[in-house]
Amino acid sequence: MNDLLEINLKVNGEKITRFVPARLNLVDFLREDLKLTGSHVGCEHGACGACTIRVNNDIVRGCLMLAVQADGTDVMTIEGLSDSGEIKDLQEEFHNRNSLQCGFCTPGMLMAAAELLKLNPNATRREIREFLSGNYCRCTGYQAIVDAVEAVGQLRNGGPA
Repeated sequence: MNDLLEINLKVNGEKITRFVPARLNLVDFLREDLKLTGSHVGCEHGACGACTIRVNNDIVRGCLMLAVQADGTDVMTIEGLSDSGEIKDLQEEFHNRNSLQCGFCTPGMLMAAAELLKLNPNATRREIREFLSGNYCRCTGYQAIVDAVEAVGQLRNGGPA
């Protein structure tokens, strides 16, 4: 019995067709089949946020979504956001404020921060903390991450960083 299913999707703007096992999760498909290793696999339960990606312009946990569920969708990974320049300012502020240390959580944090700033460009520190609360970081203590996201929000709104 052949347990492979055909999927057709767009990943970072590129049309992709593959045959995948029915139970393969999306983040493993991206990492293993497409070699897009920016999204990390952490808890595999959707709690840590390391596997955060965009599907049809909404952030999702790639470990909780099957690759076959992505059939017909538009997927954007951290590589796509970075290559497009959409998060250049966030990346710079994360670097400038030492908001990334080991780097494991950074792609998911950047994906979530980009989503927050898209939905709420004037987010307060409290709103930033709340929105990013589903993304775990064991190194930074979060303060520098909140500082970076707040600075980008202010810069994008024409204010001082």
